[in-house]
Amino acid sequence: MLRVDHVSAHYDGVQALWGVSLQVEEGAIVALVGSNGAGKTTLLRAISRLLPVSEGSITLDGRDLASAGSHDVVEAGVAHVPEARQLFPMMTVRENLEMGAYLPAARAQAAQTIAHVFDLFPILGERRAQLASTLSGGEQQMLAIGRGLMLRPRLLILDEPSLGLAPLVVRSILDIVRRVNREGVSVLLVEQNVSHALAIATSAYVLENGRVVLHGPAAELAGNPHVKRAYLGL
Repeated sequence: MLRVDHVSAHYDGVQALWGVSLQVEEGAIVALVGSNGAGKTTLLRAISRLLPVSEGSITLDGRDLASAGSHDVVEAGVAHVPEARQLFPMMTVRENLEMGAYLPAARAQAAQTIAHVFDLFPILGERRAQLASTLSGGEQQMLAIGRGLMLRPRLLILDEPSLGLAPLVVRSILDIVRRVNREGVSVLLVEQNVSHALAIATSAYVLENGRVVLHGPAAELAGNPHVKRAYLGL
């Protein structure tokens, strides 16, 4: 499905990625973990074509994305839920969701998809007429994910969905990620809570200083001595 091969990229004139490679297979949840400043968000922005790639290739089902525009990535079925949610604060919950269905195919099924989002996140259904700015942090994250799902994506990219949220809310959101995956959406997940990320992922990559230093099955990495020491506090 998604293949990133030896990608290098710069951020504000400084090289942030050095020959990074990863794959997301159809139906997988792939976790990308690492400390702050490791280059995780930079890689997601490069995949979504929000940041230029200086070297390497990015393909989706063999289609070149490295030289495409961000709109081409969206049209290919990739939804990127960014860090810090980036909602439209003075729009209602429903209006924010409708903004996610701006492609013609998604717009044609918007009512059905909104109903599905409200099934996934019942609290959003209760808050449908409420401004996004008045929601709690957890509700805003649910709305950001729901807006991404309005695209009816094949691949959902999530950047730090648990950031700043209470543990109970985090578990609820990660359970929804599992459910969305079971419904046929592949997931690339950047998550600060490494133990939670590895618990739900199929495979994982560890990014340090802009380079992949470890990768493999998530369960295997959870037992890796370096991962346990550096990220799990064990």
